[in-house]
Amino acid sequence: MATTKTAVRAEAAVRPAGTILEVKDLKVEFRTDSGKVAAVNEVSFELKAGEIVGIVGESGSGKSQILMSLMGLLAKNGAASGSVKLRGQEILGMKDDQLDKLRGASMSMIFQDPMTSLNPFLRVSTQLTEVLVKHRGMGKTEAMKRSIEMLDAVSIPDAAKRIRLYPHEFSGGMRQRVMISMALLCQPAILFADEPTTALDVTVQAQILDLMKDLAADLGTTVVLVTHDLGVVASLCDRVIVLYGGRIMESGPAEALFADPKHPYTRGLLASTPRLDEQTHGELHTIPGQPPAVAKAALGCPFEPRCTLREPRCKTVRPIIQDDGSRTVACHVVSL
Repeated sequence: MATTKTAVRAEAAVRPAGTILEVKDLKVEFRTDSGKVAAVNEVSFELKAGEIVGIVGESGSGKSQILMSLMGLLAKNGAASGSVKLRGQEILGMKDDQLDKLRGASMSMIFQDPMTSLNPFLRVSTQLTEVLVKHRGMGKTEAMKRSIEMLDAVSIPDAAKRIRLYPHEFSGGMRQRVMISMALLCQPAILFADEPTTALDVTVQAQILDLMKDLAADLGTTVVLVTHDLGVVASLCDRVIVLYGGRIMESGPAEALFADPKHPYTRGLLASTPRLDEQTHGELHTIPGQPPAVAKAALGCPFEPRCTLREPRCKTVRPIIQDDGSRTVACHVVSL
């Protein structure tokens, strides 16, 4: 059976322009033996159709918890509040049976480890076709044909034969391609990718990132990429959101943010990233101190204990988010 990427692209629906997702004052809390702790605090942003948005920050800043809350996949002791609207429809707090109709169809997620995300006891064909049978009501024959086309679209060689293999018979890069194809089967409006290249070697990382960029352009899908790799963000993303302590420190177009970072934390992150076009003399730059403990909510700016520009008010007064229409920054000391 001849399958091509063109066959998938030809069936892609034209995405309506404008805002796909509106997140306002999102807060994610977890119940613990010590009481409630907040992993995400009053985060607000919008996603436009067809854009690629990167969310960056140190471990524990709340990146993954934002995605899990949007997908309705928080741990049992977690709860999200605020507002999340998908094409104008409030989805935060939806029951699981309602969310099941959206997950996979309107929004999908690629998890960090494809080996644990795929069921090792089921053939790839079974795991792919069940998505189409459930969300699109396809028969098994039609679902199999569509699944082979999608595997071909993500550059799985000899897709018609390899679709009947088990996950362990694929390499790490190929398993990630299978996960991407599964996430895109129903052509969702939004694709959440939680560090999708963490376990892959550099060559395969580049292939996967190029693939995501091409498919986002071809299918009109909005991509949200969570990563620690600022190089990936610079090469792939249209817009960047910088998180620290569960709050947005800065956001804006990737090119402008990398060329002229405003927030001291953003400057620290960029300065800590080695560059091929600059010589490094001595030790690499590091941000002093440690990220804040989740249990200790800051009254003022969460970055204040580590900031070299801090003023007395930074400790007790929360910065107002400055917004010039394209960029935002939450800082007392710097301005747009």
